[in-house]
Amino acid sequence: MSVEEIVNEYGNMLFKLCIVLLCNEQDAQDAVQETFIRYMEHAPAFQNKAHEKAWLTKVAANLCRDVYRSRMRHPTVNLDEISEYCELPEQGEVLSELMNLPSQLKTVIYLHYIEGYKTTEIAAMMGTTVNAVRKRLQRGRECLKLSLSENSRSL
Repeated sequence: MSVEEIVNEYGNMLFKLCIVLLCNEQDAQDAVQETFIRYMEHAPAFQNKAHEKAWLTKVAANLCRDVYRSRMRHPTVNLDEISEYCELPEQGEVLSELMNLPSQLKTVIYLHYIEGYKTTEIAAMMGTTVNAVRKRLQRGRECLKLSLSENSRSL
């Protein structure tokens, strides 16, 4: 059978399985796609259709379990609920924009302005130079200023 035939035959069943296990449509779609990628990479020889279906189901269930474990180890905060963590409404907007920054900029901004670390301490923590930390702080401030000014204009 071709991959297209496999997807047509088992795609809907695998999606239903993944949506039940993950309770999230995007994660379920990702798990189904990853299942078919593994099918294409390994191209196992099946004894019959039941064996093929069982293999696909097992792979999808294992991927769902991995996604679930990852969620438990790395919880996320919904950006819509971020205002709950702030004392003033304006802080929620700034915190939301901070979360949208690239990781390196977000880290130095957080460590400097929220945790109160000096640039030398941040450089030591991140294993980089003081100048790199200062430049990231500068870029982070510029990104925040730009995005916050765009948001205030759109209101």
